[in-house]
Amino acid sequence: MELDKKQICQYQQNRDPYLMIDHVTEVVPGKKADGYKDLKEDEWFFKVHWPKDPNMPGMLQIEALTQMSALSILTLPGNKGEIMYLISADKLVFKKKVLPKKRFIIKTEVIKYHRGLVSCNAIGLVDNEKVCSAKLNLALPKEIKKYSIG
Repeated sequence: MELDKKQICQYQQNRDPYLMIDHVTEVVPGKKADGYKDLKEDEWFFKVHWPKDPNMPGMLQIEALTQMSALSILTLPGNKGEIMYLISADKLVFKKKVLPKKRFIIKTEVIKYHRGLVSCNAIGLVDNEKVCSAKLNLALPKEIKKYSIG
């Protein structure tokens, strides 16, 4: 499955300027999601981080990885439009600056999904080089409530 920006917005609730994905090139629901963000010179974060040396903040790189990871679960039947939360991020690695006028490619893989909790591996690439990576843990509250006691 491939998703354009309009379709992405049907599956998850982030919107511009905080939507960190432009296109999803492949989703295998419950397994993986890959796509990209084309970084324009006028992105809001380049104006402030840093004006004389603009680059995409590391935490926004992680947000992009998180949003893409969430799509692997939000595309499962019954999850469209639900909210997912990042509950932890481990093994964060930032190798290179992510600059304006570049395509930030995002590749994610579900490691485990059980009762509304998901673990993913995610990497970001620019010009075919890894620029960041993380192990992400997300929660789907709607699913977790099914297993809550009391």
